[in-house]
Amino acid sequence: MTASIARRRRRGLTRFLVAGPLLTVGALTGVPAAHAAAADDIRINEVVTTGDVDDSIELYNKGTAIIDVSGWILRDDDNSSKYKIASGTTLAPGAYRAFDVHGKFGLGSDDEARLYLADGTTLVDGFAWSGHSDPSWSRCPDGTGVFGQAALTLGAPNDCGTGGGSTAPVAWPGSSTVATADASDVFGEDLSGLYQEGSVLWGAQNSGRLWRLVRDGSGGWTPDTSGGWSSGKALRFPGGSGSPDSEGVTFTGSGAAGGAFVASERDGDASGTSRLSVLKYDVTAGGSALISSREWNLTSDLPSTGSNLGFEGITWIPDTYLSGAGFKDATTGSVYDPARYGAHGGGVFFVGVEGTGTIYGYVLADSGAYTRVASLGSGMSGVMELQWEPQAARLWAVCDDTCDGLHRTLKVDTSGTFTTSAVYDRPSGMPDYNNEGFAPAGSDECVAGSKPVYWSDDSNDGGHALRKGTITC
Repeated sequence: MTASIARRRRRGLTRFLVAGPLLTVGALTGVPAAHAAAADDIRINEVVTTGDVDDSIELYNKGTAIIDVSGWILRDDDNSSKYKIASGTTLAPGAYRAFDVHGKFGLGSDDEARLYLADGTTLVDGFAWSGHSDPSWSRCPDGTGVFGQAALTLGAPNDCGTGGGSTAPVAWPGSSTVATADASDVFGEDLSGLYQEGSVLWGAQNSGRLWRLVRDGSGGWTPDTSGGWSSGKALRFPGGSGSPDSEGVTFTGSGAAGGAFVASERDGDASGTSRLSVLKYDVTAGGSALISSREWNLTSDLPSTGSNLGFEGITWIPDTYLSGAGFKDATTGSVYDPARYGAHGGGVFFVGVEGTGTIYGYVLADSGAYTRVASLGSGMSGVMELQWEPQAARLWAVCDDTCDGLHRTLKVDTSGTFTTSAVYDRPSGMPDYNNEGFAPAGSDECVAGSKPVYWSDDSNDGGHALRKGTITC
């Protein structure tokens, strides 16, 4: 944040509040009744001022109708400030949308966030504060409550001290000990996302490399020496250019035959610029490099992040589970209907953002189009891995040493949203490694009530990047 916009001084403006952080605007005046009723359902729901994430203002639709907010104006305490919301922007019932305003104005430690209709004079909502967010000023409950300091959850439900926000961690549900699961110094640093597909363990490495690992005969994994996989395969963007910062990998219900889907946060050849993408690769292809057959670049649809604080984890959840569980589609406000989206691989891809701890769900159409159907807070400051465990019908969200190795599980609740079902400490016998990958084995490996799980250590501590433990089935 530049000095010229970091601190706004009073310019003769009346503060919304003299004491306390919340302004609640009453019924809009001078606006047609139907329009005013709809507009009044749009609330400022979260404000971030710290600069760790670029200054942002989140809006929330607490009503029951889709509302077009095209052309609406966001301001700070200065009437000359202006962030105009792009044409075609709508908010479905219960939807959240964060706007990165730092390019237009800065949000300081003693400032305001204000929302106006497109006329620039009709005030819809506002919020004033007298101290920086730590890390977020959040309204609890969403859309109707008072503001307070909370975890950063831009684009997702606020952490209001219930559900995922208040669940206390318990001991790891498996063996307290772990063992190395690779030979010494096979991968070096930067091994990140994992995915076990039967007898194969796939690993994404930040340097733009994908590994195909097979069992080594002693309970661990070693690079496949066939098909050109001995040193992993380099990944490229469509057309053969660049080097994706590959952080996570997953597969659909079709397995390897349906392609590998890799989450990348930037192009290593332009490392200072975010490029939040999901890339599809044909892992049956020969050669030493894999060229992506499809890229879903989601950067413009998401709040701004640092170039090295973007996508870290990715997993795929089948449509059959989501629709059967009554999963609520944030785009429509109704139960998720896969038929609405045409050909899209039979499920929803969930991606985790390191810098915010937020999880987003996307339908990625075969055509290259995409639709965001979910935004949820993980309850952690960062997400480094996501894994769907079908046997237990739960979504794992894993943090590294940033959160002391916490693991959360989430399930669809009666309201149709993913909420935290449990929080686990890392196994007590495992040091606080920089674990960026996590993969539970399938139910076919369950023996006497336990099955293996694997972690990848981005820092390659002690010369090992893979470790093995157990979890109850």
